Amino acid sequence: MTYRHLLTPLALGRLTLRNRVVFSAHLTNSARGGLPTEQHVAYYEARARGGAGLIITEEHSTHPSDWPYEKLIQGYRPEVVPHYRKITDAVHAHGAVILAQLNHNGGQGSGMYSRRPVLAPSPVADPLFREVPKAVDAAEIEELVAGFAATAEHCRRGGFDGVEIQCSQASIVRAFLSPDANRRTDRYGGALANRARFLLEIVASVRAALGPEPVLGVRLTGEELIENGIHLDEAVEVAAMVEAGGHVDYINTSIGMATQTLHLIEGSMAVPRGYALFIPNAIRGRVTLPVIGVGRFTDPEHADLAIEEGHCDLIGVVRGQIADPDFAAKAAAGRPGDIRTCLSCNQECIGRVGLGRWLGCVENPMAGRESVLLPMPRRLGLRVCVVGGGPAGLQAAATAAQRGHRVTLFERDARIGGQVRAAAAAAGRAEFGDLVRNLEAECARYGVEVRTGVDVDADLLRSLAPDAVIVATGARPQRPRWAGESARVVDVRDVLEGRADPGGRVLVIDELGFHQATSVAESLAERGCAVTVATNGMIVGQDLGLTLDMEGWQSRAHLRGIAQLTDLVPMGVVAAAGSAVRVALLHHPTGVTSEPEFDWVVCAVHQQPEDRLWKQLSDSEFEVHRIGDALTPRRADAAVREGHRVAVAL
Repeated sequence: MTYRHLLTPLALGRLTLRNRVVFSAHLTNSARGGLPTEQHVAYYEARARGGAGLIITEEHSTHPSDWPYEKLIQGYRPEVVPHYRKITDAVHAHGAVILAQLNHNGGQGSGMYSRRPVLAPSPVADPLFREVPKAVDAAEIEELVAGFAATAEHCRRGGFDGVEIQCSQASIVRAFLSPDANRRTDRYGGALANRARFLLEIVASVRAALGPEPVLGVRLTGEELIENGIHLDEAVEVAAMVEAGGHVDYINTSIGMATQTLHLIEGSMAVPRGYALFIPNAIRGRVTLPVIGVGRFTDPEHADLAIEEGHCDLIGVVRGQIADPDFAAKAAAGRPGDIRTCLSCNQECIGRVGLGRWLGCVENPMAGRESVLLPMPRRLGLRVCVVGGGPAGLQAAATAAQRGHRVTLFERDARIGGQVRAAAAAAGRAEFGDLVRNLEAECARYGVEVRTGVDVDADLLRSLAPDAVIVATGARPQRPRWAGESARVVDVRDVLEGRADPGGRVLVIDELGFHQATSVAESLAERGCAVTVATNGMIVGQDLGLTLDMEGWQSRAHLRGIAQLTDLVPMGVVAAAGSAVRVALLHHPTGVTSEPEFDWVVCAVHQQPEDRLWKQLSDSEFEVHRIGDALTPRRADAAVREGHRVAVAL
């Protein structure tokens, strides 16, 4: 066995897990009307079929006062039970253990949906939701404890193997534990033993509702990383209190809280793997219960090493199993190279969920859509030519070949990868290149013929007489009208692809609000340039907040001396004499124009579709499809999704 620690069975309460791979709780936004759906069934079943040892579902609300977002599972309602049974039956059929996470978000929520005040230990407003909560009284505490027990009973009747109580990133229980949120002076506030009382009462009540057989776990925040918050020493003490009660079978861990330090809960690719392992390590040194560790584990090697080194007993792999539901099975089969590695880009998982949409994945176009059945191919063995080796073309080729077609992919450059390869060359973005590596491996696995260094035209395609052509020729940089003829005004792709080497004072224009401007700014700063980023928006890289990259960018920009200017619209190059470029920048809220001077200007602006081949094929005798940036320039998730969609339709 290659991964002798990760793939070893483990006793959890009175059950035995087949391995240490945990699909930890996370929001899917798949609930409808407060109830689980067929998508939940298919989603969790796919990870059970893919070999996960333990699956912990997303949170189930334990009380009507808790409704922080629209698509919440309302576990306190008795009608959830038959829906639960569908999920648990599907998961058990594939040999996995499944638990339900129980939670009440407390003050980390909103009255928008419930039309009630939010509840918390003290009237301390959360910095994100900004609603002053009502401090719960003794009767309400008793009611909340009973709500956890009633929801646990629903889960037991619904076939779950047990439950996990969330006391971590977004929870009223966490708020009771945190000195920052708990300002009470009664028996539930003050000393740690008092602040932990609410949790211990819930644990005892839930165990009574479950009975002795089902598994009961507790997920703790080990370090909130805020002033006067939960810190590691107190988290360790709480874990010891939980174990001493004799009701709990394992401890799960977390880092950060889901507002002020949210960016640490689901660390992006800029955050090192295993960054939160110090928490389970410390807790494991104090308790004998099995401990789950988390922290951006994207491959079985790192997960296995964390267990081998004694940091934890099990590993939470969430995004890794969103990207590839067969993560555990491929590791067990000795095929780690076949795993579709998570990019930690957070674009379609965290980013979509944060906007209230169902969960997706840049790497896996079927993530969040597992319940949607794909049609059969119209005819097997079609001869398909894909033109363009970026993510759209690679995904189209891999999917078409997987579905039984004969596929040839053409790429004009000597290497495949398109703009993804260029983006991965920027500072802190190397893992984004895994998108190309993963798709390239899938193309090889399914027998796609890849021809590089071929500049395809319509005559070549007609000579091949294919049944279908998929045009994925990408996009080309578009020079802004205000740039004039100055050779010192270049595109970000010119820099990342090596056609330009700016030095000295560099102005980066951010009109895209994402990694294009910020990553090239960091790359130039690392080379010693004095970098200023200007945007027409209210904040540089404004969409980085969706992917939890904003905090990291701001910190690194400060350390590297990168200046940031907002609300500015480039109006034109006023002068470009010698090595100096003077740019007119309009501050659009006030109408004031400035004319700062730089040595270079680098533009992150919208591109143009590379659609010449598409136009040449307008009257072809074979079917022609256009996808990705060749259709219209967008981000990588759209390219992958369209490549998959078109290939499935063949």
